[in-house]
Amino acid sequence: MPSPCVVVHSLDHAAAALEAAAAAGRAVTLLSAPGAGIYAGPAWFKALAAAARAAVPAARCAAALDCGDDAGAAQAAIRAGVEAIVFTGPAEVGARLAAIAEARGIRLFTARPEAQLDLGALAFADAAALRQACRILST
Repeated sequence: MPSPCVVVHSLDHAAAALEAAAAAGRAVTLLSAPGAGIYAGPAWFKALAAAARAAVPAARCAAALDCGDDAGAAQAAIRAGVEAIVFTGPAEVGARLAAIAEARGIRLFTARPEAQLDLGALAFADAAALRQACRILST
């Protein structure tokens, strides 16, 4: 992932990350929590990314859903058209999933990218606290 990754757990998190990135004039990657594709699903993540982009239209971002080692969750994300997927299961399964994803214009990563920021500890933070945490994106 070429842009810094921010692990987001809610729409407020995603919007704060996009606001900070847009203010800094840089792109950012919204990355789901580990395994979120298994328990939250691709529809939730697609909706979160779309709503964040609508809230901050000046932002440039990518969005990647982590499906852990669950091939079924990764297949569901491919069917749903999630733009990027993280799959950390067996290499041979990852290669097959990558071919399927590529045919649909979806990126598949076989290792979870390192996050510059994880907003999980700020689950109930207000907008000011989220903005403060996201200032790291401007450095």
